[in-house]
Amino acid sequence: MEIRTDRLYIRNLHETDWRQMKNIFVDFKKSEYSVYDRPLPTEDSKVKELTKHFADSALFFAVFQLDKDDMLSYVCFHRDNDKYDLGYCFHSSYHSNGYAFESISALIRYFNQIYKATRFTAGTAINNIPSCSLLQKLGFICVSTETVSFDGKNSFQGADFELVLS
Repeated sequence: MEIRTDRLYIRNLHETDWRQMKNIFVDFKKSEYSVYDRPLPTEDSKVKELTKHFADSALFFAVFQLDKDDMLSYVCFHRDNDKYDLGYCFHSSYHSNGYAFESISALIRYFNQIYKATRFTAGTAINNIPSCSLLQKLGFICVSTETVSFDGKNSFQGADFELVLS
């Protein structure tokens, strides 16, 4: 699968993308928002293993600027019956350029056209203002909030979003 937008090239994630995934994982670990997500590995063997798992799912996508080799991000979906749960992680070097909106919009259109998908969900921390704002700009609506904990010790307020296409 390949999608081109005005500025981006999007394709299925490949197992060989592991080095670029590691670069994104290491960068994300430094982010103030990393506390609101499951930890990502940074050891080569674990990154290779996880990248292979993601690539095998066929629902993980690599995002690049047109005619450039550096991966900006990955965008992924998890299918749950008739809905697709969205996830993404952009390298901080590419924040605030509209790339997240552009790539996720293109992938939602693709899933709607190819798979007839009409329901999309996403979850994020309420304190992750950039992510909440992006989801709202994409047309997602906050449908619920909940206390979330990934480690059983630390918790935060999460928001569940939904986008329904007609």
